[in-house]
Amino acid sequence: MPDWTDQTAPSLDDFARLARAAFDALPDPFRVAAGDVVIRIDEFADDETLASVGLEDPFDLTGLYHGVHIGERDGLGPAPEPSRVFLYRRPILDEWCERGDVGLAEIIAHVLIHEIGHHLGLDDDDIDAIEAED
Repeated sequence: MPDWTDQTAPSLDDFARLARAAFDALPDPFRVAAGDVVIRIDEFADDETLASVGLEDPFDLTGLYHGVHIGERDGLGPAPEPSRVFLYRRPILDEWCERGDVGLAEIIAHVLIHEIGHHLGLDDDDIDAIEAED
């Protein structure tokens, strides 16, 4: 059994690599539809972001979609600003440690796919229903 003395927590760059791998593993139609989304990894959501979603504890937010979902864009033109998916490293690490039954890459992929669902115009209820089918 490893003694963990030579281990460090996955860095922001490690998270970015795992998120990129999860994105690259998406089926082609979803990857194409989400192609213009910028994926950003931050330690935590800032206070303004937390307030905008009605949260106080930064550990309660693992990811967030920011942008105009593709169903609300004017015509076929680009969005007025880039769509972004934020993944928050520390809350994801906290969830990973608390759960203990799933790999970090799987949690990152889950959060990323959830936020890309918002980019595609799905709300939380839609995403929950899709996940319940699996």
